[in-house]
Amino acid sequence: MFSIFKKITNPENGFNFKQDDPVMRIRVATCAILMAVAGADEFTDQERSRIIEILRNEFSLSREDAEGLMVVAGKEVDKSIDYWGFANTLNQSLSDIERIKIMENIWRVIYTDGQLSGHEDLMVHKFSLLLNLTHDQMIAAKLKIRTEKGLD
Repeated sequence: MFSIFKKITNPENGFNFKQDDPVMRIRVATCAILMAVAGADEFTDQERSRIIEILRNEFSLSREDAEGLMVVAGKEVDKSIDYWGFANTLNQSLSDIERIKIMENIWRVIYTDGQLSGHEDLMVHKFSLLLNLTHDQMIAAKLKIRTEKGLD
């Protein structure tokens, strides 16, 4: 079985995730947003590990496929001018409950180090708006993760 990275980068497979595979677009968009949040201050090895853990849990991926997905998402982020396209993919494909789950995972990445920096706070508000979530939904997700991590 090929890893996600090999499927996307091997031209012999004819695989084009942007046009042919809506599931892959959702995975890349989710990963891109999580990586953007992690990079809001300093993208640490702990945050990278947390993102891999989230990708493995949410999408039932192997470690190798989760790491490959991060490479692909990073390349897509480098090619884009903003995060609207990633958020739009998620808005068009996912329910409110599924987008709230992404917000919870954003908070999991942010609270990897147990703190919320000013840059992370700005990013989470930005993604809350981009994902068409209310302020109350964003705060409920935050409180859920803070409680889960024993920060309250």
